[in-house]
Amino acid sequence: MKQVFHKIMSMLMSFVVLFSTMSFTIDMHYCGDDLVETAIFHKVEGCGMEMENPSTSDCSITKKNCCSEEQIAVEGQDELKISFDKLTLDQKEFVASFVYTYNNLFEGLEENVTSYTDYTPPLVLKQIYKLDETYLI
Repeated sequence: MKQVFHKIMSMLMSFVVLFSTMSFTIDMHYCGDDLVETAIFHKVEGCGMEMENPSTSDCSITKKNCCSEEQIAVEGQDELKISFDKLTLDQKEFVASFVYTYNNLFEGLEENVTSYTDYTPPLVLKQIYKLDETYLI
């Protein structure tokens, strides 16, 4: 159970790092006020109604283009700290004490140490369960 939970959490953390560092663009093509096409990761092709340049110099079209394109860019995080070259004295002390206590946490004692081996138990003068009249059946 612990290994399954550990694998699930590691996959979740890797997806968090992947999606927080990923950047992408969203291109949208409008004809007038209507959204015609949306594309992620590449340019939109358009609706085919874009104004073309006139082929001759005598002909000039002064009509305004009705199509427009909009681009939204989502930038990912690029400030990941990968190396730990500079540790302060407090951080070094914390790491050293953490490693020392973690290593000694799972060590068992070599023998059972009991401090009451030299003492004998007190004598029983009265049997208390008979005085209170409680019996286990």
